[in-house]
Amino acid sequence: MRAPLPNPSEAVTCRPLEVQVGDKGIERAIKHLKRRMAAEGILRELKRRRHYMKPSVKRRKKMSEAARRRRKRLRADEQQRGGGGGPGGSTGPGSML
Repeated sequence: MRAPLPNPSEAVTCRPLEVQVGDKGIERAIKHLKRRMAAEGILRELKRRRHYMKPSVKRRKKMSEAARRRRKRLRADEQQRGGGGGPGGSTGPGSML
């Protein structure tokens, strides 16, 4: 049995983020706060909740993001093995010079 999904319109209770402003100034504290918010995933959650996304659109986006990550990983693996790869610049054993 699964736990019920939280309603997106309900307020989520969590511990508040606090940043101490020391001798280094307010700019440093703001930078630290932004970094912690990004680490907690608060900014991503705000962007996600800003607009309603239909479940079908959400599924398509999730699949396209997975495909993009897969292509990126394959490209990195190919470069790591020494195959320059890439469009138009193949100079491997099967290329025609």
